[in-house]
Amino acid sequence: MSTNPEPRCPVTGATLADFPFTREQPFAPPAAYRTMREDDPLPQVRIPTGKTPHLVTRYADVRAALADPAVSSDVRIPAFPAMGAGEQEAAAKARPFIRTDPPEHTRIRRMLVAEFTMRRTEALRPRIRATAERRLDLMQRTGAPADLVTDYANVLSTTTVLELFGAPTDDVEFFRDVTRVSGGRDSTAEEVNAALGRLFGMLNALVDERIDKPGEDLLSALVQRYLMPELITRQELLSTIGITIVAGRETTTSMITLGALYLSRNPQLRDRVLADPKLWAPVIEELLRVLSVADTIPLRVARSDVALPGGTVPEGEGIIALLAAANHDPAEFPDPELVDPERPQKHHLAFGHGIHQCLGQNLARVELHEALAALFARMPHLREADPGAPLDVKPDSATYGLESLRVAW
Repeated sequence: MSTNPEPRCPVTGATLADFPFTREQPFAPPAAYRTMREDDPLPQVRIPTGKTPHLVTRYADVRAALADPAVSSDVRIPAFPAMGAGEQEAAAKARPFIRTDPPEHTRIRRMLVAEFTMRRTEALRPRIRATAERRLDLMQRTGAPADLVTDYANVLSTTTVLELFGAPTDDVEFFRDVTRVSGGRDSTAEEVNAALGRLFGMLNALVDERIDKPGEDLLSALVQRYLMPELITRQELLSTIGITIVAGRETTTSMITLGALYLSRNPQLRDRVLADPKLWAPVIEELLRVLSVADTIPLRVARSDVALPGGTVPEGEGIIALLAAANHDPAEFPDPELVDPERPQKHHLAFGHGIHQCLGQNLARVELHEALAALFARMPHLREADPGAPLDVKPDSATYGLESLRVAW
C-alpha cells in the first residue's frame, strides 16, 4: 500500500515542521520563532491544508516582503497559503478586498480611507467611552466575577464598529459566532459560506434600507456615493462591509482582553499609567507590538522570485509574514518582550505594512485607549478570578486571543 511521503525541505531534506505553532505564554510568540529568526529566517513549513509556504521571521524581511509588489495577496492563486480548510474557497467566492491585489484592492480601499482618518476616528472617542462606562456600570451592578470577553471587550469592540456602519447592536454575539466560524481553521468551506451568508443576508437588508432612507452612518455614505452610481457592485459592498466588521471587532476584542490581562499581571506598569495618563498612548503601542494578535494574517504568494535581506522566496511559493516574529526581533526591538513606554523604536508591524496595512488602525488605537483607561480607572485592582488556571485560548483561530477571561475587582 502506497503512502504519501512526508514534506521535506528541498535544501536540507529535513522533514518540515507543522505550522501554526502554539504560544507557550500569552505575551510572547512561540519560542520556535526565535530559533528560526536566528538560524533559518525563511523556513518552509507544512500548514493544515497541506501546503508548504515559507515563514518570514525577521523584521527587515517581513517589512520588505509586505512592501514588495511581486508579493501577491490574491486568494485565488493556488499556492495561496490558506490556513483553514474552507478559507481559500470561501474567500475566492466572497472576494474580501484584503485578499486582492491592485487595481482591484486600490479601488475598494480608496472608498474607505477617508472614513478612517485620525480626525474621523477621534470624533468617535466620546461615544466609545460612553459604551465602556455603560458596560462597566453593568458589571459592577451584577458583581464579580465577570467574563471580560463577553461582558466587556466583545461588546465594546463590536458595538463600536456596528455603530460606525449604522447596524443594529442588539445581538453582538451573532457577529462573534460568524467570526468564530469564518476565521476558524477547522471550518469547512460549506460552514464558512453559511456563516458569511447569514452575515451578508443581514447586511443586504440594511443596504436596501439605506437606498430608501439614507442616514448619517458609513453604510449610507457607501451606498449613496458608490453603490447607487454603480461604482461598486452590491457583492463588493457586502464583502467590504463584512470583512471590516469581522476583522475590526475580532482583533480589538483580543487586544482589549490581553492588554487588560497584561496590566493586571504587571501592577507597576499599571500604576505608572494610572498616575500619568499621558503614558496610555505609548503603552498601547507597546501592547500592540508585544501581543501581535494578528500574527499570521498576512498570507501572500510570490509572483516572481522575491529577494529579501535574509534570502529569496522562489516564484510560486506561499509566504506567511509573521508579525509577532518581526515585532519581537531583538535586532529591531531590544528586550522585545518588555512593554516599555519610553522605547524609541515606534515602527512596529502590528497593523502590517505596505498597501494592505490595517485600514482601521486609528480606530483600534482609540478603542484600546478608551477601553483600558475606563476599565482601570473604575477597577484599578482588576485581577483574574481563577489565578493559576490555564487561560481559555481560542482554538484554531486566525487571530490570537482568549475565548473567555473571568475577572474580579
